[in-house]
Amino acid sequence: MGENGNVRLTHHHGLGNDFLVALVAEVPVDASALARRLCDREHGIGADGLVFGTPWTGSAEGLTFTLLNSDGSSAEVSGNGLRCFAQAVARATGTSALELTVDTSSGRRRIVVDGGPDDIEVTATVDMGVAGPGPDTDGLAIDLGGPIPGRSGTVDVGNPHLVIEVADVDAVDHATVGPAIEAFFGPVGCNVHLVQVLDAATIRLRPWERGAGLTEACGSGACAAVHLFHTWGVVGTDVEVRMAGGAAVVRLGDTIRLTGPAVHTADHEVAHG
Repeated sequence: MGENGNVRLTHHHGLGNDFLVALVAEVPVDASALARRLCDREHGIGADGLVFGTPWTGSAEGLTFTLLNSDGSSAEVSGNGLRCFAQAVARATGTSALELTVDTSSGRRRIVVDGGPDDIEVTATVDMGVAGPGPDTDGLAIDLGGPIPGRSGTVDVGNPHLVIEVADVDAVDHATVGPAIEAFFGPVGCNVHLVQVLDAATIRLRPWERGAGLTEACGSGACAAVHLFHTWGVVGTDVEVRMAGGAAVVRLGDTIRLTGPAVHTADHEVAHG
């Protein structure tokens, strides 16, 4: 916190998927309302989510990552958000080549930052853990408004994803299709991604994220897509995922590793309380 109880924030994006990061002693009781206010692109600062790092004591040790979507709902984890969070911690601690381990509601995650605290852009790799079964789709009818869907499946990489194969991700009105399909999953929701395979090492992904809507990129969604398409025998273990905001690389092994940029764009201090 800043003076007079104000909240100090840093603003970052990973491939256009942007987050406000607050390193604080504890998550505020009004965190949901604060996320809605600050992430509002018309009346607030504007972001896809608000991340809290707690308990902040000036050290990179023992931190917990808590993410609120722009609508105030909670999210378990975010690949892009974790890279942005790691950059915020590196800047706050003055650490080059930071290796950070944080707790999330989906378990512990490790992030390695390639860059220094004064770099506007760094590259970071997140160990996203292992994939598990996703939500049940029994009874789900996938209507893309004309285009014919290919393979589809769900997976959980710390948060739930539905991945749908299409011939062209740009041929679908995902602003309409995404929320319509997500509604099937009820109040818990599910991220809904359109995926176009270019070759065995390259895919395109267009995300619809629960709690945030259309975004420029989704890191956990990229991991989910590569995992499923590899399971189906379509892609290899080292895949470039191209999204509207740019490209990330997903590598499959004992765990799923996500590599991409994190960019610091601004610092803010806002009234709170």
